[in-house]
Amino acid sequence: MNRRIRTIAWGALPVVALTALVSADHIPGTNIALTVPYAAEGTGPSIDTLGEVDGTEVVQVAGADTYPTAGQLNMTTVSVRSNMTLAQATARWLFTDDTLVPIEQIFPPGATQDQVQESNQAAFTASEASATVAALKHLGLPLQVTVAGVVEDTPASGQMEEGDVIVAVDDTPVDQPSQVRDLIGRRAPGEEVAVTVRRGEEQRRLSLILGEDPQEAGRPRLGVLMGSESATGVSVEYNLSDIGGPSAGMIFSLAVVDKLSEGDLTGGKFVAGTGTIAEDGTVGPIGGIKHKVRAASGMGAELFLSPSANCQEALSGNTGNTVIASVDTLDDAIAAMSDFAAGREVRTCE
Repeated sequence: MNRRIRTIAWGALPVVALTALVSADHIPGTNIALTVPYAAEGTGPSIDTLGEVDGTEVVQVAGADTYPTAGQLNMTTVSVRSNMTLAQATARWLFTDDTLVPIEQIFPPGATQDQVQESNQAAFTASEASATVAALKHLGLPLQVTVAGVVEDTPASGQMEEGDVIVAVDDTPVDQPSQVRDLIGRRAPGEEVAVTVRRGEEQRRLSLILGEDPQEAGRPRLGVLMGSESATGVSVEYNLSDIGGPSAGMIFSLAVVDKLSEGDLTGGKFVAGTGTIAEDGTVGPIGGIKHKVRAASGMGAELFLSPSANCQEALSGNTGNTVIASVDTLDDAIAAMSDFAAGREVRTCE
């Protein structure tokens, strides 16, 4: 009997050892990682951009009359889990609705996790600026290009300062950063360009010799970081932290339009959505949309605004009773909300 017990015990050792290995994140006694080259995408937080977080408005507008809002306008997010062991990845695949994706889709080769987080935060900040510009343009409010920073050892260094307003490039008036980039992009490194800036009450015309972008040969470089703001004093602040990436841009822009417009953009409905936004109001695709739709549907969203390029994936998950609208521009999104609130036919992903 004892011999039989010993045989069973010794025979179980390989199984026990294998279980330990698939559950460990490194080989014991070494620095060799045992994590799988995949990340798990799942549902993340969904936040009402017309509401408050910790007693502060998610989207604060100052410098202009604002109007009461109704309903909900939720931005949606995706949670990402990485550094998983084989056992953890298998469990998420078997027992959750998470999607396993190659790790390089989340962390580009050679990039550290900190670098990815910094990049995502930069993209989030840029999306906030684009959201403001797109909203103010939709409302017909004048804009201006501001200098948010000057890069050292570039043509703008020592000539331009943070807070300057860029009025024109080669005597062509500009009111959006994209116009400045386009005009500079038509030139070549070493060429002279005229940039008119306003600093306080003083306006000056600068003659600068363009440099070359160190990351792209032949691409001209001025050396300024640009932002865009209202020329009439309207300011917008987005009070969210621990969220990265550009996918909240469209919803942010809609929230700004709603607060600066009479009437309720949502029509009192629960609307959610996702999508990038460009300064001209173009809505772009994002990742992980089926998880965002599932989260919004589970919360009771009646209408979900999806970039048209994401429609197929948006319909691939559990949509519940939520209507999935297909949008390409900020105007499309506003039209979809108006039609839905009025009971009219909505351009849907079907």
